[in-house]
Amino acid sequence: MNLLWVVLLPLIGTLVPLLTERFGRSFCAFSVAILPAWSLALVLMYAGDIFDGEAIRQSIDWIPAMGLDLSFRLDGLSLLFLFLILGIGLLVILYARYYLSSNDSMGRFYAYLILFMTAMVGIVISNNLIQLWMFWELTSISSFLLISFWSHKSEARKGARMALTITGAGGLALLAGLLLIGNIVGSYDLDTVLENGDLIRSHSTYPIALILVLLGAFTKSAQFPFHFWLPHAMAAPTPVSAYLHSATMVKAGIFLMARFYPVLAGTDLWFMIVSLTGLTTLLLGAYIALFKHDLKGLLAYSTISHLGLITLLLGLNSDLAAVAAIFHIINHATFKASLFMAAGIIDHESGSRDMRKLNGLWKYMPYTATLAIVAALSMAGVPLLNGFLSKEMFFAETLNQSILGSLSWMIPLLATIGAAFSVAYSLRFIHDVFFNGEPIDLPKTPKEPPRYMKVPVEILVALCLLVGIFPAFVVGDLLEIASTSVLLHGVPVHNLAVWHGLNIPLFMSVLAMIGGATIYYNRRHLFQFQSHFDEPDAKQIFEGVVQSIVRFTQRVIDTLENGSLQRYISLLLLFTLVMAAFPLLDLTQNTGSRPQIPVDGVALTGAFLMILSAIATVIWHRKRFLALIFLSVVGLIVSLVFAQFSAPDLALTQLSVEIVTIILLLLALFFLPQSTQKESSPSRLSRDLLVSGLIGCVIGTICYAMLTMPLSTISDFFLANSKTGGGGTNVVNVILVDFRGFDTLGEITVLGIAALGIFKLIAKMRIYMPISDDKGRTWSNDPHPMMLEMVSQSLLPLAILVSVYIFLRGHNVPGGGFIAGLITAVAIIQQYIAHGVKWIKPRISIDYQWLIAGGILIATVTGLGSWIFDKPFLTTWFDYFHWPWIGEFELASAMLFDLGVYLTVVGAVMLILANLGKLTTSERAEIKEND
Repeated sequence: MNLLWVVLLPLIGTLVPLLTERFGRSFCAFSVAILPAWSLALVLMYAGDIFDGEAIRQSIDWIPAMGLDLSFRLDGLSLLFLFLILGIGLLVILYARYYLSSNDSMGRFYAYLILFMTAMVGIVISNNLIQLWMFWELTSISSFLLISFWSHKSEARKGARMALTITGAGGLALLAGLLLIGNIVGSYDLDTVLENGDLIRSHSTYPIALILVLLGAFTKSAQFPFHFWLPHAMAAPTPVSAYLHSATMVKAGIFLMARFYPVLAGTDLWFMIVSLTGLTTLLLGAYIALFKHDLKGLLAYSTISHLGLITLLLGLNSDLAAVAAIFHIINHATFKASLFMAAGIIDHESGSRDMRKLNGLWKYMPYTATLAIVAALSMAGVPLLNGFLSKEMFFAETLNQSILGSLSWMIPLLATIGAAFSVAYSLRFIHDVFFNGEPIDLPKTPKEPPRYMKVPVEILVALCLLVGIFPAFVVGDLLEIASTSVLLHGVPVHNLAVWHGLNIPLFMSVLAMIGGATIYYNRRHLFQFQSHFDEPDAKQIFEGVVQSIVRFTQRVIDTLENGSLQRYISLLLLFTLVMAAFPLLDLTQNTGSRPQIPVDGVALTGAFLMILSAIATVIWHRKRFLALIFLSVVGLIVSLVFAQFSAPDLALTQLSVEIVTIILLLLALFFLPQSTQKESSPSRLSRDLLVSGLIGCVIGTICYAMLTMPLSTISDFFLANSKTGGGGTNVVNVILVDFRGFDTLGEITVLGIAALGIFKLIAKMRIYMPISDDKGRTWSNDPHPMMLEMVSQSLLPLAILVSVYIFLRGHNVPGGGFIAGLITAVAIIQQYIAHGVKWIKPRISIDYQWLIAGGILIATVTGLGSWIFDKPFLTTWFDYFHWPWIGEFELASAMLFDLGVYLTVVGAVMLILANLGKLTTSERAEIKEND
């Protein structure tokens, strides 16, 4: 069983709740948990090897020609995060079963939750930088869906937009940083990157890459100054907060810093940016948390503070600090997830999260209160709980650093102050909610929740106690292998024990607890002091910034987009001039040694006709039909030029497209005035002449350079391999159906989509048929002359025969499905023109939409067929056969692909042209006049 299934099983699980929701809430929750539990079981199967010091790597071919593989890596750090993601995820699934109300769509909630779980699993086991980033962005999208789950609430919608904007922008910065790292190393393979830390740190672009990667990590993990999105994401249901915003999503940035620690750390720039950012976030989050009245608001800012603590540890120049950071990741996930779940229980059973009303709940829900108090004490760092152990390690590492030089003593001092505020807001959580009198105006009388709603909290609180009392036994080995994966060398000696003797870290812990209790006891003075400051509403500020950007953008749009197509084209051409003209000024470098082609009379005549026709098109552009005739002359000359320069396929294609285009324009011009008024002023004409002249000079220079310089192209490769690799001597067609068959498949798909889009736009449109031209001359009473009808009927079988001939010979001589499709379409549309829609409809009952779908399906199935023979997508098969009386002939699977192209082209062209011909109606729309 490979690691791909660790990701795929939860991904498949996103469909399960949508299918099982109808069978009841308990069954839905149970069915949702099966696949993540299976994925966790697979991880446990690999755990023995990981604890033995191995790292499991697996790779699956995806697009071998581009060097893209699905690559996975499972080591100690990945294993730790998989335990958090899948283990706590399963607890959240159970918890959400009782938290969500009957009005909430449980299937949709679980689908979003499992999608997020899949994205996090993908991040931690990806062994390719680009693959990691794709999963990274998926976390932003899925978290947006989860935060906005209660979309009827304004704060949920705004909080989701804020989170997506901040983390999405950070994701773009991360992508740029990963691309730089991959460019430095020469590979996006994570193993290769981790082996080249010295190369990356010594490279000139290291500072840029570092800042970009840290921007991605800081935005995701809510580090200052990007911390403001996290509290507003608390508008999500509490199971989301317990999972995303304590145990998983915000830990993604921490994981990123830990994963790239051996590559990016070890420099002064890393230590200064990461440590000072972490310290600032630690203090800011701890201070603000004390003043929050909302339970989840307090926990949100405490999360920010603890994430800052972990970031600060990763920023210290110490291997033991990195070990302490990993240890606190484990501890914080357990006590914070349990606290969020406890807060959800309180909200669920009392109807409020306002700590000014939630008083004395110990009397109403003593069991829940006990669990919450133990988790809060762990958050405060009380002995015999896991938070105390990692906090002592944190204090010890702040003493052993020198990042601020002579001012480095400030780091342990500020760390102690931050820990004191942590104690203070933990005491406030405990005292104000569970003691401190009686509840005030609660919507309902508090009571204990359903039995199984408390089980996840019990498990997590039990882990807080077990790790706090028996740390080495419970998490010692896991911490060892995770730290080894971060440091990539031996883990320094450390002692996971409850008692380390009387030392400075213990003194700092005692001082923090005394200081925290003092701060809470005198909180009235702090609240009075804080009341002098207006509390900024990050949500309003963010919305204001967004609206300012929108207004600025609108002003720019209003300035540039005035509805004038001429302005748009002129600005585009002027930009092209600026970008292209200056490099071409040095003609000596743009003149090659290739001899120029001699000019003969035929070429001069063709060029002269094309130039005159182009000029005539511009001069008489207001007379649309006349301009269309001149434009068709230009297209015809271009077709002859292709034929002159030995490009018969292009000549046939150009000629066929030209005919179809002229018919299309004729149908469109029928509904437009035959001539337009003069619109361009002399100044605009002068501008247009100047711009077009300059563009002509630039394009002429480029053409001159290309014609005179010796060029090395890939033509030789196609000429040499067309017969042996694709089985055809018509190189152009072999390229289209074999070498670049995937491009052709995409092009016919786009063609089909465009045709369907045009059909839907004009399907209900009916335009009154004019009875006269612009000069009042009536149209002929006989729109379908007999001569035209007879000639068209004679031409149809001949055109179809030519089309079949062009199609069958296309693999070896000029032709192919595209040209044949255009010829067939022209022949059929000629019948519409000669006989009219009413005559054609009962005789040609073809649904062109199905023709398009069938063509694309045939082309796709042809490509998939090569997989049966273990060949890449769209690999052509061909062989030669001998039949009596016929002789030797060739069969190639590319003919089926070409058939798909043929059907798609016929369907698309006819869907557009035939329906354009149906727009007219002989009934004038009635105009109702007001009385």
